[in-house]
This record gives sequence, structure tokens and C-alpha cells, in this order.
Amino acid sequence: MERQLHSSQFIKEQSFPFWIKRFYHDHEHVPLLHGHDFVELVYVIRGEGQHVFEGHYYEIRTGDVFIINPGEVHTYSIQPGKELEIINCLFLSDLIQGNWLLDLGISQSMDYFYVHPFMDKRERFHRCLNMSGPDGARALSLLETMIGEFDNRQSGSETLIRLQMVELLIMLSRSYQQAQGQCSKEPVRNQSKHMLIRRIYGYLERNYDKKVSIPVLCELFTISSRQLNRIFKQSMGMTVVDMLHQIRIERAKHLLKETDEKVITVAGRVGYEDPAFFSRLFHRRVGCSPGKYRESS
Repeated sequence: MERQLHSSQFIKEQSFPFWIKRFYHDHEHVPLLHGHDFVELVYVIRGEGQHVFEGHYYEIRTGDVFIINPGEVHTYSIQPGKELEIINCLFLSDLIQGNWLLDLGISQSMDYFYVHPFMDKRERFHRCLNMSGPDGARALSLLETMIGEFDNRQSGSETLIRLQMVELLIMLSRSYQQAQGQCSKEPVRNQSKHMLIRRIYGYLERNYDKKVSIPVLCELFTISSRQLNRIFKQSMGMTVVDMLHQIRIERAKHLLKETDEKVITVAGRVGYEDPAFFSRLFHRRVGCSPGKYRESS
């Protein structure tokens, strides 16, 4: 049975939802199978092993980078005589806010954060992003600088870490886009449309617990509301609002099963200020009340 790790165990300041540390693992010292309520970015500094993710085993090696989403279950498997040195970077999506992306004009440059982590699980890890050469050295340098800033906590450290995190994610996204372009056989026009849908879906997944509006999405992704609704429904089979409700309800189901939090608390954690509305919506989509769902689980 897996452990459930909570952000409060690592992140002590709500205003700065970030934590980072270097780890050494060998055959006898690997973390227990676990899930968590934060985003985890892992960089393999050296060594080799297997990433045990959602019941499947994936080979990992020096330079590999991957992101684990909240609710996903994972650990590592290392053969006797082998070792794995990694950097673990834990954060909440609040660390990188939408208005930052808008002000910096980089909402189209964050695909490794908004697209790759929400692809088919096997595709994500069979095509693990590997950073080698100058790009790998730069990625490692950014992560080590963040460790130094996080440990020393000098004036301006939080701002520098946020900026370095954005730079790292843009670098990873650039490498990811290049790899996708080489692998894809779709026409460029279709690639662009599908990538836009994936970006919007990823943004909803990252920000389901916040106020998300159509005008904000239109501004972030430079698209009209009419076009947004048309292409989203065409590709996903539902409206943006319906998709947001679906993501929230799925997350609520997970929280009801894995925690003892009150229904009113769960409603707030998935983005609903009105618990009565949440309960009605949950019943309509799941077929029973949140309380009954918890009992049956």
C-alpha cells in the first residue's frame, strides 16, 4: 500500500510553495511507494535504475528529467551494486502564476509543464526527456543554484528561484518541442491545433483549484472565445467549462478516498466556493453524494 505525502510536510510557507533537495539512492535505500498532492520534478544527475510508476517499470539514466503530477503513485527500483543520484524539486502550481506567464509572454513556451505531464502515461515515460551536452549542464546548473538559494535564503532568493524555475521549464519545453517535432507525422497545421488544445487542457489541470475564466484563457493563449469553445469541443467532445468540472470532480473523488477531510474542505480544495453547488454537481456526475462516495470507497 502506498504512502500519501502532503505538501505541508515539506513546504512551510504558503506564499512560497517550493522545496528542493539532492538525494542518493541504492538498492537498500529507495523511497516507499507513494503519492503526493504536489508537483514533483526529478532530474537524474548520475546512475541508473528503474522508475516504478503506476505499476509499470521504466528505465532511467543520467540526464533524464520527468514530472510526477499530484495523485500519481511512484518509487524507484535499483539493482544491487548500482546507485542513483537525483535532484527532487517539489512545488505547487501557485509557484508559477498565470499572470506571470501573461506578463512575460511565455504561455506558448511551457509545454513540458502544461502538455507532457498529461499525455498517455506510457508515452510519457517511454519517451523520457533526456538532457545531455550543454543543455544538460545548464539544467543541472539551474537546479544546483536553486538548491543554494533555497538553503541559504538570502534577500531575493524566492524571486530568483521563481525566475530560475521558469527558465528551466522553458529549456525543457524547447527540448520537448524539438523531440515532438521530430517524432510527429501530422501536418504542421494539425500539430499546432492539437498542441493548443493540449496546452489549454494542461493549464486547466494545473489550475483547477483556482478561478479559471474563458477571458483569461483567451488572453493567455491568444484566441477568441468563439474559436476556443469551437476547437475545444471539436477535439475533446465537451466545452472548456465541462472539462474543468470533470477535472475537479475527479480530483475530489481522489481526495474523498485518500483523506479524511470534510466535504466542505474538499469542495474548497478543488475550486468550489459553494459546497452545496459542489454536492449537487458531484451527485449529478457521479450518481451519489460525496459522503456516499466516500463510504462506498
